[in-house]
Amino acid sequence: MSDRLLAALTRRRAGLLLLAVLLCLPPFYLDAFWLRIGLFSMAAAIGAVGLALLTGTAGQLSLGHAFFLAVGAYGYAWLAGEPGPGLPPALAALLAVLLAGAAGGLFSPVAARVKGIYLGIATLALVFLGHHVLLTADSVTGGFNGRSVPPLTLGGFTFGADDPELTVLGVPFGAEERLWFLGLALFAVTWFTARGLLRGRPGRALAALRDSETAAAVMGVDVARHRSAAFVVSSMYAGLAGVLLALAFRRVVPDYFSLALSVDYLAMIVIGGLGSVAGATAGAVFVTALPLLMTRYADQLPLVTAPGSTEGTVGPTEAARYLYGAAIVLVLLYAPDGLHGLARRVRDRVRRRRTRNPASETVVPSPPQPAAAARPKEHTP
Repeated sequence: MSDRLLAALTRRRAGLLLLAVLLCLPPFYLDAFWLRIGLFSMAAAIGAVGLALLTGTAGQLSLGHAFFLAVGAYGYAWLAGEPGPGLPPALAALLAVLLAGAAGGLFSPVAARVKGIYLGIATLALVFLGHHVLLTADSVTGGFNGRSVPPLTLGGFTFGADDPELTVLGVPFGAEERLWFLGLALFAVTWFTARGLLRGRPGRALAALRDSETAAAVMGVDVARHRSAAFVVSSMYAGLAGVLLALAFRRVVPDYFSLALSVDYLAMIVIGGLGSVAGATAGAVFVTALPLLMTRYADQLPLVTAPGSTEGTVGPTEAARYLYGAAIVLVLLYAPDGLHGLARRVRDRVRRRRTRNPASETVVPSPPQPAAAARPKEHTP
């Protein structure tokens, strides 16, 4: 291994370690509002990574991501709560993720045979079907009012609001502080597994499917199996995001898992960059944090009113949708590969400027050339 490659790996590991330390600091310095934004952003990033694998890498359009989020959230609430089996919360969370994957597996035969806009319309039916089930299956979902979410317990440690008081370095750790580290752990697992899939043979096979199914089949890729597998994996990521969302909200209601949520996830991966884990994360943070920030600072923003106001101006949620709708248009026009591609181009340009050595551009005087032999003057008649 060359010294340059070893130094690059060392810098990368040091950067990851520094980033991990910085991400562990917010619970000690930020209040509950900012921690909730971080929790919702991490949950959205987990779901957006799954959709990026499905839509950005495998090229399968899905408008039903909200359905699989609902399966994960309500699956955990029912499996761990009463009425319900009352399973241990950790086991209920694992089974909820598997349940979302099973729901994706049941739909995968459709995903294996339908593509493009037709697949998008087929997945759209899942959202309306799921919303109807959530409203009518009162014994499981609680109907229109939803149901409360039991706190997660791991090894005797509870992530909840009514737990025994815990103080770390003089800082009281409530539900948001405890869930912050759980969200970090789940997001780290999502990040590394997704990047491993993209860099391995499954990722190359899915990328080949996206570019040309005929060429992929000629190279030996099982088209139907890989398309189905992509849908199942994406559904499991969505189920995990639903579990984390349920724990952060502490109550799940049907109206949250609507078509607007699926559109939000599509906006996340388009703004961040299709097929990129880092891009999906950046888009998730942008789309999730923007309406929450605008709600908090609505009284300081022009043309935006606080929630519940009767004035005829725009509310913070609608204003946020207008803004990231405009962001989608700008990305499609000027940065089709999203924020991740834009950041990569800026980083490459800065790197080229740093590696340019001014000393190498100085003109080195060439050694003196021997004088040419004198040529006799031609005789002019």
